[in-house]
Amino acid sequence: MSDGPRLSVAIIARDEEQRLPACLASVQGLADEVVVVDTMSRDRTGELARAAGARVEQLPFEGFGPTKQRAVDATRGPWVLSLDADERVSPELAAQIRRVVSDPDAADGYALRWQAYFLGRRMRFGGFGSEWVVKLFKRDAGRFTQVPLHEHVEVRGRVGRLTGPLEHHSIRTMREYAGKLERYAATNAVSLAARGVRYRWWDPLRLPVNFLLYYVVRLGFLDGMAGTIWAAGSAYHSWRKRDLLRRSPAAGPAAAR
Repeated sequence: MSDGPRLSVAIIARDEEQRLPACLASVQGLADEVVVVDTMSRDRTGELARAAGARVEQLPFEGFGPTKQRAVDATRGPWVLSLDADERVSPELAAQIRRVVSDPDAADGYALRWQAYFLGRRMRFGGFGSEWVVKLFKRDAGRFTQVPLHEHVEVRGRVGRLTGPLEHHSIRTMREYAGKLERYAATNAVSLAARGVRYRWWDPLRLPVNFLLYYVVRLGFLDGMAGTIWAAGSAYHSWRKRDLLRRSPAAGPAAAR
């Protein structure tokens, strides 16, 4: 690898000293370069990243899409694996990634299969069990959409799939979940207002309808109490962002995280 790194890992993180070390450990021996964009953490996130061998860039958070793209732009390898601090690469996935980045006939990007964990439980149902997300791509072929939330990578060219799981340890406590729901609802409300979406009289029906969707139709009840909480929270979020839209067309300041 005398001409530089082949695989770069790009991570954005803020106040992630608890989860970032496991993420970084999961790519040891896989990544030739790790770039962590620290969005002004108040804890030891940057310190721990440097101790693990990562190159740390401190930048303000400008929404998930723009900030993740800045992390990608800071990498040097022809291949980029974009991770969040709460994600971990499984050994099976690491082996598949090694083969891909050494294959001259590889696709231009790859969707990875999330293996979701919520409140410490592996989730299998409710629409949260196994999602496919493009995370691995050729640096010159992929780019994040420039939106503040629900960003994704757009790839010019072929997109394949890798079946090894990418563990996603998203929520650890109820307090964390409640805070995240409110922040995301505020950000989504601002985005809806910017697109000209307006509150409708039937928007309160989203709460019961979406709960039934996640809990019954998508079998969330099979995940036990965690599935019940996930379904209730998801239904609440679908209503709450519309409620904020009703209260104010601008929905107040968008939450950063």
